[in-house]
Formats: sequence, structure tokens, C-alpha cells
Amino acid sequence: MKFEELLRIVENEPVFETSYLLAGDVNPESLQVQLPQWVRRGKLIRLRRGLYALAPPYQRVQPHPFVVANRLVKPSYVSLQSALAYYGLIPETVFAVTSVTTAKPGRFHTPLGTYLYRRLTTKRFFGYTRHEVAPGQFAWIATPEKALLDLLYLTPGSDAVGYLQELRLDWRALDFSRLESLAQRMQSPKLQRAVRRAKRFWERAR
Repeated sequence: MKFEELLRIVENEPVFETSYLLAGDVNPESLQVQLPQWVRRGKLIRLRRGLYALAPPYQRVQPHPFVVANRLVKPSYVSLQSALAYYGLIPETVFAVTSVTTAKPGRFHTPLGTYLYRRLTTKRFFGYTRHEVAPGQFAWIATPEKALLDLLYLTPGSDAVGYLQELRLDWRALDFSRLESLAQRMQSPKLQRAVRRAKRFWERAR
């Protein structure tokens, strides 16, 4: 495959997998040799094994970090601090994209940023919706309430009043009845305590 042919196939894709290139009359062994060469020449960005993005100036579509996060680890959805910041619920700048997954947890350092994955069991893997995060780019993101619950569930000591206060969360933006319903579905005594204590902040902010 020539690089011009690859460009024609993936020019509108923010990221692409090797399997995307194998349709038609393509030699897989030859492609596996060419891809690392294009990475070394600065034409492609390697995100992980089998997942790439076009490098500038060949890149027509700049990959949104949340799209990259969804594609690096499957299944996963953006949550925790990244989702809370996306909704404008916390004031802090988030330097890594945080997601949850049912797969192995881990951290990826890529040329497009750092991506952190925390693990949830399958029964707690819910509460996310699809958002258009950039023109033509879609990503799975936790709802505001589920993003908070994921953060509380995965953070030691998060049911303490001091921790809840330090979040500096915009409590007014939360649907508290939804938060309570999702917390019940999570089946975690710690979350139940945290939500009861968080209700004080929500009531004061109304």
C-alpha cells in the first residue's frame, strides 16, 4: 500500500485501526512493515498496537481526546474528573483523560495525551451517553451524576464530608433524585453514605 492510498482511506477518520485498512486487495504482512516506517517518518502517530492517527500536516481531522479515550480501551466511557470538567461541574483543569472500563485498568502515555483507565465491574458499568464532542466525532461520556458516583466509588475516603467539600462541585447542576437512584443501583454502602452527606451541599446550593 502506498501512503497516498492510506490517506484516501482514512483522511476523514480521527483515529483508525489496522483492520480498517485490510479491506480489499491488501497484503497484511506488507502493511505491518509499512506502518512502523510511516510512524518513524512522522506521517502517522501510533497510539497503541493496531491504533493510529494521521500526523500533521496530513491530518485533516484533529482527534478529540474523548474519542481517542474510547478507542484506546474497549469497552470504556469517559468519566470521573474528565466528565465532570466537561460538564463544567468542577473548576480544575484536567491533565489526563479519565475513563472507566470493565477491562484491565491502566495508563497510556501517547503523543496525543495521557489516558487513565479505572476498572468497574460489569454490573456497575452503566450511566453513560453518546455526545458529539467535535463536528462529526462522537464519544461515550458518563452522565454528570454517574461521573460523580464513579469518582466517589473509586476514591478511598470519598464518603467523608471533608472530601466532598474539597471537590468544589457545582451541586446545583446535579439532578439529585437521579444521583440517589444511580447510587442505589451501584449497590455500595460507601456510596449511600456519600450521597446522604452530599445532599447537604446540594440543599445549601439550591
